[in-house]
Amino acid sequence: MRVVIAIFSVLLLCSSAFAQQPVTVFLAGDSTMAEKLPNKRPETGWGEQLEGFFDETKVKVENHAQNGRSTRSFIAEKRWQAIVDKVKEGDYVFIQFGHNDEKVGTDRYASPEDYRKNLERFIADVRQKKGIPVLLTPVMRRRFDDKGIFQDTHGEYPSVVRAVAADYKVGMIDMHRKSEGVIKQYGAEESRKLFLQLKPDENVNYPKGIEDNTHFSPVGAKIMAGLAVEGIREQKLGLVKYLKKPEKTK
Repeated sequence: MRVVIAIFSVLLLCSSAFAQQPVTVFLAGDSTMAEKLPNKRPETGWGEQLEGFFDETKVKVENHAQNGRSTRSFIAEKRWQAIVDKVKEGDYVFIQFGHNDEKVGTDRYASPEDYRKNLERFIADVRQKKGIPVLLTPVMRRRFDDKGIFQDTHGEYPSVVRAVAADYKVGMIDMHRKSEGVIKQYGAEESRKLFLQLKPDENVNYPKGIEDNTHFSPVGAKIMAGLAVEGIREQKLGLVKYLKKPEKTK
């Protein structure tokens, strides 16, 4: 009888531990989402800020995004397969590409047709593992013309994401439109603070200064992560129940 009780206790503990495993949110994407090296700070990928919006005991964010990657190169370098191998039932995979897919004449280029096929593959692979794919349109670059009118640089790629999401009934967070709204709200000058914009000698990593209109400052990254969280709520993803309550404003 004692042996039976002991075995039952062990099984109970194992099942309890399994039940308490956190949900993993895998991030697949490019430099706008990726974790940065110390010599690139204060540049910050918005994916670095995402876990802070969740109860860390319930959700783990695993950031596989890499600088300069497209859907094409992410697959070719087996970075995608590394995610697929780890996904378990109930995990989420957030997929955001486009900045580099659109670069014609490079080994990263994926035509809109190939971009669509790659997104379709991502969805199928995650679903086969009983995970939950979520597509994200690419975030906007900061670009205003001489008259202060905002310019979109992503062409048809965001529309491909929206179409694939609709066709395959996949959750979709429209970072493209959301980030456009924020950048426009800040305006041509104030929006600089959202991006990696430094004057000479302002930071040891950039002694000559830098004016980067693609990659984010810590402030910009946190705002972009907040937009992703806004999308999680709008899409009514299961992750909603693990989000921290919004901080009260004074």
